[in-house]
Amino acid sequence: MQNVTTVITDSDIINQVIEGQINAFESLITKYGDFVSRIVKKHIPCNEIEDVTQNAFIRIFQSLPMYKGTGEFRAWLSSITVRTCYDYWRKAYKSREIPMNCITEDHQKWLENAVSKESLSLIHDKDSKRMATELLEWALGKLSAEDRMILELIYLEGRSGREVADLLGWSIANVKVRSFRLRKKLKSILNSALNR
Repeated sequence: MQNVTTVITDSDIINQVIEGQINAFESLITKYGDFVSRIVKKHIPCNEIEDVTQNAFIRIFQSLPMYKGTGEFRAWLSSITVRTCYDYWRKAYKSREIPMNCITEDHQKWLENAVSKESLSLIHDKDSKRMATELLEWALGKLSAEDRMILELIYLEGRSGREVADLLGWSIANVKVRSFRLRKKLKSILNSALNR
């Protein structure tokens, strides 16, 4: 006699959850927890990762009845997770208390060196990487939450315009135009830091 094993698909689990078996959702958390967490880690400060990941799963749970089953489930999860990160930044920007308009003289000197011919040697220096990260964080803090997400998704993660449009629910043309303008805006922000 052969043992017949039944493979339970994501669609089966989603249907179980929608039909009221909410404990079945735990298997989706187990299966996709690391995936969702990796997305959050790319966009959110370290001390907020756990909370934002939890919020993403709450939204995923609440949105399951709207999942149509078309397309890959992971892409659908990605979209909700990225939008959760975007909403985190929108809320953080509204309630931030520390002005993001101050950079130190060290940051300014580093930026001057970075735009000069000495910049190649800066790439390998650990302090230099820290300075670059801090300056980038400062510059991104000057942008709106949606502008920040566009730049992070396109230029830091290397996603295509189509992927970003799908993740954020926008048109491809909107993403392309905004990313072009944002490159110029970010350059202007960094130039203003040089001219202080």
